[in-house]
Amino acid sequence: MLMAFFTKDGRLCRDAVKRQVEAAVAVGASGVAVLGLGQEAIKLGREERRAVIEWAISDAAGRRPVAVTLGETNLPDMIEMARFAERAGAGWIILQPPRPPASGADIIAFFGAIADAVSVPVGIQNAPEFLGIGLTPDELVALNRAHPNVSVVKAESAAVTVGELVDRLEGRMAVFNGRAGLELVDNYRAGAVGMIPGFDTIDLQVMVEQAMARGDEAVAEAAYQRLLPSVAFIMQTLPLYLTYGKLIAAARLGLDPGPQRGPAHAPTPRGIAWAKRFADALGPLP
Repeated sequence: MLMAFFTKDGRLCRDAVKRQVEAAVAVGASGVAVLGLGQEAIKLGREERRAVIEWAISDAAGRRPVAVTLGETNLPDMIEMARFAERAGAGWIILQPPRPPASGADIIAFFGAIADAVSVPVGIQNAPEFLGIGLTPDELVALNRAHPNVSVVKAESAAVTVGELVDRLEGRMAVFNGRAGLELVDNYRAGAVGMIPGFDTIDLQVMVEQAMARGDEAVAEAAYQRLLPSVAFIMQTLPLYLTYGKLIAAARLGLDPGPQRGPAHAPTPRGIAWAKRFADALGPLP
């Protein structure tokens, strides 16, 4: 998941999008994702969100698929943005649930209407831990049966919960997890097909993914042990992640982190020093 960086005059930094995409390709990431919680999409205006979609797809230039998260507050806007992402060349889209919370049947109808409006694969961000709204495994299966292009679940759950979800879905939907990579190796053991973490430890995340794919758990565990202290530092709360995860990513990417766009958790001198320590330990990204 790309992160949002802002220029000194408060504009969304276009060069930072390109830098992140190039780094993702260089380390061998399987894909790029935009407009999720980690990119602070809720703080971006409609035209900024459109720009991020177009920039990332242009920068990827077909080398990697781009997943676009959509979190508009009403059905017409969700459909319009889903069609926009598809026209722009998105590989797949990820739908956040409507707000305020609704019944499972209403959420299924909401997601189904969007899925029927596009032909690309559709994922569901099923993250009640972060969003306060979600579907049960049975409701996810019902959604998939009625709308087969809804074929992915993006969770934000503990690895043991991911394993239970994988078991309940019985192969009908692919399961990704996030949480910046916490319990990374166990997520793959639980049956997750991939992760959508932030950018701060992307190189080691890819190393774990590739090692698990070839059955080399020793290499995967060693890479996970290297990234875990940094991830444990930033993943205490989402505001801390958005502040300090971005500082670590910026340092590793060689980017000016720029100002924050409020509301945001203000970094402290101690937190800044610790983020630098983690970034220095991890080293620069290519």
